Amino acid sequence: MRRLKQYRLRLRRKRRLVQAFAQRRKLRSIQDNTHQIGKEDIVLICTLRNERIRLPYFLKYYRDLGVKHFLFVDNDSDDGSREYLTGEDDISIWHTTASYREALYGVHWMNWLARKYCHDRWTLTVDVDEFFTYPFCDTRPLSALTDWLDSSEIRSFSAMLIDMYPKGQIGARSYHEGQDPMEITQWFDSGNYTIKQNYGLDNLWIQGGPRARAFFENDPESAPSLNKIPLVKWDKAFAYVESTHMLLPKRLNRVYERNGGEQISGALLHTKFLDTFVQKAKEEADRRQHYSDGREYVAYHEKLNDDPDLWCSASEKYINWRQLELLGLISKGNWV
Repeated sequence: MRRLKQYRLRLRRKRRLVQAFAQRRKLRSIQDNTHQIGKEDIVLICTLRNERIRLPYFLKYYRDLGVKHFLFVDNDSDDGSREYLTGEDDISIWHTTASYREALYGVHWMNWLARKYCHDRWTLTVDVDEFFTYPFCDTRPLSALTDWLDSSEIRSFSAMLIDMYPKGQIGARSYHEGQDPMEITQWFDSGNYTIKQNYGLDNLWIQGGPRARAFFENDPESAPSLNKIPLVKWDKAFAYVESTHMLLPKRLNRVYERNGGEQISGALLHTKFLDTFVQKAKEEADRRQHYSDGREYVAYHEKLNDDPDLWCSASEKYINWRQLELLGLISKGNWV
């Protein structure tokens, strides 16, 4: 039985790699600077559509963190996103008009780029509204973390997705280009999370937070999953299975201690809930290109018509990574 399960997982991983290889034909290179990627460079992969207003701060944040090269897949933006990215030496861009849904919500595109350009490199895979945070990130660059992970023989690093939101109605304050979105989305849920183990792939499954209580209050099991493994020392044989929630081989999903103690982990501060999200939710609800025929975005769009306030008396105002550690949302493990 065990051998059969292992065989099925190998087959599933190979299927993902074959699907990624097939999907490469739907990506058209717009700007290829990949020859400039150094052996020790940390690479970031991102798929986007119509995120022009977010890009200036996103690039600044990750450059300051220590990312050396960006691989962007532009899914047919019409707001100038692609044009804005063009001309930067540390950015490579691919354009596609293909279906995001048929590409397994971008997973096939990400797997292909990682396989071709990121073998034996630390690779960070995030969305434009996600900001990677880890222990000592205020004093140590990302390369310090990856060096320590290398020395500890750790190839994958987990980061819980923490939804950030404003105090007051989502559309009350306007976000402007180049602004730190955390100036507006300063609050988060310090509790209200459930966690269980997915024994098939050995990953954790986390749900909860403001989206569960505000948009899926009648069906919390349908709320988005918050467990992610965005930072990986990539190998061409690896493959994401579903977004960055889980990988194969499944040993990469064992990002937690099973015999007591704590393994190092970080967070992705998710700044979705800006005033720009109101129009974004409507667009994606109409396109139905996201998981389960866009059900998540349909729920957002319906509730956003009521101009909700996600803040509650149990909301916590974000300070820094040490606050997240005290709340048990991230851990520095043995890294000192």
